[in-house]
Amino acid sequence: MDKDLKNTSSKGFWWKRFFYSVTGANGDYELGPNWFASVMGTGIIANAAASLPLFSERLHSFALVTWCLASIMLLGLVAWTFVFLVTGHSVWKKHFRDPMMAQFYGAPPMAMLTVAGGTLLIGESVLGHSVAQNIAWGLWFLGTMTGLGSALVIPYRLFTTFRVRPDSAFGGWLMPVVPPMVSAAIGAMLVPYVPEGVFRETMFYVCFSMFGLSLIAAMIIISMIWSRLAHHGTSGTSRVPTLWIVLGPLGQSMTAAGILGTVAKGAVPLEIASGFELFAVLYSVPVLGFVLLWTCMAILLSIRAHYRQMKFALTYWAFTFPVGTCVTGIAQLANHTGLPLFEWTSILYFIGLLGAWSVAAFGTTRGMITGHLFRPPPPAKAIVSLKEPHFQGDILDDIEKKSDYP
Repeated sequence: MDKDLKNTSSKGFWWKRFFYSVTGANGDYELGPNWFASVMGTGIIANAAASLPLFSERLHSFALVTWCLASIMLLGLVAWTFVFLVTGHSVWKKHFRDPMMAQFYGAPPMAMLTVAGGTLLIGESVLGHSVAQNIAWGLWFLGTMTGLGSALVIPYRLFTTFRVRPDSAFGGWLMPVVPPMVSAAIGAMLVPYVPEGVFRETMFYVCFSMFGLSLIAAMIIISMIWSRLAHHGTSGTSRVPTLWIVLGPLGQSMTAAGILGTVAKGAVPLEIASGFELFAVLYSVPVLGFVLLWTCMAILLSIRAHYRQMKFALTYWAFTFPVGTCVTGIAQLANHTGLPLFEWTSILYFIGLLGAWSVAAFGTTRGMITGHLFRPPPPAKAIVSLKEPHFQGDILDDIEKKSDYP
């Protein structure tokens, strides 16, 4: 390890130095909202394992351990953030003013919602039905309120305050608008626990409206990301993994549509409920086609960035949660159709999720030990997206060149 990255002010093992101070310099460390992406990436493994076709029962113990780990991580980050706020080391205000880091204010709501889903799916076996339900309701309410806040406030600041370049659109822009989609999926799981009648029906339609809120906003941003890639290329930096976030609203929308289609019969009139169940399949199948396309595209762009010496950063957690939502979304599609194709596709994505989590967790643990992940990032120039150096342009360029000559 690089000695410059270690805490040399405290003697003892690395964990002892870590708990005293991260880098050995007063105030030279920070913990922002982007750290909650690690809770999302860990918690989604538990939810995916509990939802996985064919193997979910065999993976119950594994899912339980992973859910416990995600819950501990969430509690630890909340407590540590509170300590930083009290001691004046918080960087949340600085991140709120930063055009790139502000986007990750969507991570804490999704972390709470992910753990809430795991509490319903897995925690009941340990906590009991009543306690698990109460915790899930509490986390869902907090995650939904803060998620709706991020979906409103951060885009508003992007529209009115932040100065961005023409090539600034990146996957992180999706982070503030995805939490309502997660609320829709987890809220759909809570629908059967709402008293029958107007309250349950209202809860159902509230979830479906959040589905639309997030989906339409995400489609706009995904189009902007595609446009940026077409016009400017990629940066080749640690921002590249955020391209995987595109899978997040897509996979989560499949999950929400599937669960809403399942619980519709007990929430809305039967003639409407059958339409929601049909919609779960009619919507998810074409979305799965684009999910497969973007997965291949993201793999190629990530490999390209890797060979250009892309450094590790917390953005590597973007490899995890979006892929996990694809697992749960395709699993819902398998439940509604019973096709082995969808069952084994979800299992394939689950294997990829485990590999991605291992990479992100290893890099984060190493960065915590050395302390460099806690250090404020050095001042840097704006991230510029570039295409291959030998790009020749299109036919319009040729026409413009010829028009310059008599």
